[in-house]
Amino acid sequence: MTPPPVDDARYADGAEAPLRLRAQDEGDLRVISALVQDAVFPASEMRLIRRGRRMAVLLNRFRWENGARRAERVQALLVVHDVLRAATEGFVPGDADTVLSLLALTFTPGVDGGGRLGLTLSGDGAVHLEVECIEVTLTDVTRPYAAPSGRAPVHPDAPDTGDG
Repeated sequence: MTPPPVDDARYADGAEAPLRLRAQDEGDLRVISALVQDAVFPASEMRLIRRGRRMAVLLNRFRWENGARRAERVQALLVVHDVLRAATEGFVPGDADTVLSLLALTFTPGVDGGGRLGLTLSGDGAVHLEVECIEVTLTDVTRPYAAPSGRAPVHPDAPDTGDG
């Protein structure tokens, strides 16, 4: 008996479904980084859970995967696992009045699979995490909602890559 043909998943297939992603290498991390670019969150929504060796951030991410249909955001939980040490710069952790904007996730390899995972924030802010390995999860936890600005974030100072 011949199995039925299998079609590859299409980008549009997941348009309304919540994201549940895991990064375990640098390529995976670049995907999650692209999806959390321009996420905003109060500094009070970032927690280092020392006993569990995790850092968790409840953020409001722009739904880049939604394309041009409409400007939407969704609350998502970004969790970095296997955190050995953490440091911040450019903001006061826990300050509910400070709203941070996440620009990118980066990884600098160290020894034996470990390294430094960075959260680059706008305004010269950053979070530096020494990790045992790359293990990052991104989970949408609410339904999408219309972005308050009604527009997608723009980066007028970004270099032109020629990608259109």
